[in-house]
Amino acid sequence: MRVALIDYRAGNLTSVKKAFAAAGAALFVPTMVGELDQAAAVVVPGVGHFGATTALAAEWVRAIRMGVEAGKPLLGICLGMQWLFEGSAEAPECPGLGLLTGRCYRLPGSVNGNSIKIPHVGWNALDLRRRDSIVEGVSPGAQVYFTHSFVAPITTDTVATTEHGQPFAAVVQRGSVAGVQFHPEKSGDVGLLILRNFLQMTAAR
Repeated sequence: MRVALIDYRAGNLTSVKKAFAAAGAALFVPTMVGELDQAAAVVVPGVGHFGATTALAAEWVRAIRMGVEAGKPLLGICLGMQWLFEGSAEAPECPGLGLLTGRCYRLPGSVNGNSIKIPHVGWNALDLRRRDSIVEGVSPGAQVYFTHSFVAPITTDTVATTEHGQPFAAVVQRGSVAGVQFHPEKSGDVGLLILRNFLQMTAAR
């Protein structure tokens, strides 16, 4: 199974590759857009500023969209998940992929007069709101590792939430498109389970 890992200079590709290898798949990093045709699925990782997504030229965006329209599974990780939405307050001039409805926003630094540490870094529990293939076998309250300041809104595509001052989307899925705000490559057995679920989704296609 060939899974494409998109490199737009905004993620630790090595750790994501190692996690997928542990989950049973070898990722390749395409250097030409035509190589996406060879991929059974696509993974978009990322850390840092939403503006980094502009490094993906229009032809890459078109190819990713065409793959999704053809039913090819797509997984966004951290910033990659936020890119699945329409945009972000972090870089209002930069459009997202627009596969999911809504815009990302910055977590507030205080709630009801109580100071909230931003960025949000550390382990938090997942509150499963509905069951979908990306969280198959994940226990309610399972702990995963986050590091971020911006979040995606809770919508009908939200599979699980986490709370840091306020609830926000931690796992999303719409058909073959899924995203996780946390880092599965840093989330131990739970993270590997979610990656295996994504691979199972790909194999079943």
